[in-house]
Amino acid sequence: MTEKLLLFNRWDISEVKVDDPGLKNHINLDPILIPRTGGRFATKPFQKEKISIVERLMNKLMVSGHRGKKHKLTSGHQAGNVQVLYKIIKKAFEIIEKRTKKNPVQVLVNAIENAALLEEVASYRLGGIIARSSVVVSPQRRIDLALRHISQGIQKASFKTNKSLAEVISDELISASNNDSKSFAIQERNRIEREAEGAR
Repeated sequence: MTEKLLLFNRWDISEVKVDDPGLKNHINLDPILIPRTGGRFATKPFQKEKISIVERLMNKLMVSGHRGKKHKLTSGHQAGNVQVLYKIIKKAFEIIEKRTKKNPVQVLVNAIENAALLEEVASYRLGGIIARSSVVVSPQRRIDLALRHISQGIQKASFKTNKSLAEVISDELISASNNDSKSFAIQERNRIEREAEGAR
């Protein structure tokens, strides 16, 4: 009998379920011990689906991406050490397990499902004006934006607080998984979807 491959040698990913049918084929939950591929798929387009969802969260936390179209966040000022972040994510997952009594990867997946947009606003030129219209978001972009908003919420909450980064990460993921409006990612989803509803 072969042993199961456990994430961080502790959590079983095979028992994690994705309830959103649109995201089911785009969230990678293949068993993995260390969520680090070393940029194996970085040069290949449309290969994000082959990267573990935990590794994608870690990558986003190192460079969380711009907020909106005005490039308010500069990627050059964001950097991270993989080994340090690895330990922080592991500690955050331990806190999540202790507080929720659930598999922390399931909490992460639920957070992504709740934070994923269904509609967003697209701008286009119509004669001499710029018109706005609501568009349906593709599954891959839904995951990308959810991870971006989660990481930016963690980044925002980590300033001016006595909490450790692991505690901030666990707070954001638990809030998002519960669809709590305290989560920055949930606030962003609601804001963007309201704008899209008004642009229909």
